[in-house]
Parts: sequence; C-alpha cells; structure tokens
Amino acid sequence: MSAHDNLVHVTDQDFEATVLKSDTPVIVDFWATWCGPCRAIAPVYERLSGEYAGKLKFAKIDTDQHPVAPSRFGIQAIPTLLIFKGGQVIGRMVGPQPARLKSEIDRVLTENGITVA
Repeated sequence: MSAHDNLVHVTDQDFEATVLKSDTPVIVDFWATWCGPCRAIAPVYERLSGEYAGKLKFAKIDTDQHPVAPSRFGIQAIPTLLIFKGGQVIGRMVGPQPARLKSEIDRVLTENGITVA
C-alpha cells in the first residue's frame, strides 16, 4: 500500500457518503490552495495517512471549491481538521500544528475507544 492509498479528496457531493457514512473514523483536512499554513501541514498529514491505514481514513476538502460541507461544520479558519466517527465530530484541531498532529489524533481516537497501537 502506498502512503497515499488512505488519502482521498472529497467534495460537497460525496462528503456524506465518504465521511459521514464511513464505517471507519475519518479525519478531514479543510484547506485551500492559497493557504500557506495548509500547505505546511500537508506533508505531515499525507505521511500520517499511511501510518493509520485500516484505523483512520484521511480526507481533504478544498473549502473554496466545495463550501457547503465547511459551512455545515462551522469552519471559520483553515486549516481545520475534524475527526468524524459514526457521522459525528469527535475531534477538532484548528491551525497548522504539524508537530502535535499525531499526538492529537491518538488522543481523540483513544478517548473514543479506538485502538491506535
């Protein structure tokens, strides 16, 4: 499995099917092409997508091209990362925090009964 097999780009049209109805928890990166901090976190996000394969799906949605889902979940600043389980938001991280990303993901998953080891 390549590092990016666990990373998908979602749209307003497939957000519900891909994210909200997923049997596996999903982390979504709300970003935009012009956003420097979004580009800064991208390599870490992509690398982690490989590490969590089978435990957590990774998705990205461009907030400029697909504004409905970001509006629905109150995204006011990017990058914002939301973790969904069973269609519900179980974790939220705002701003570029590449050094804390893995520990935050692990904390949210563990608090929600998802084994990360």
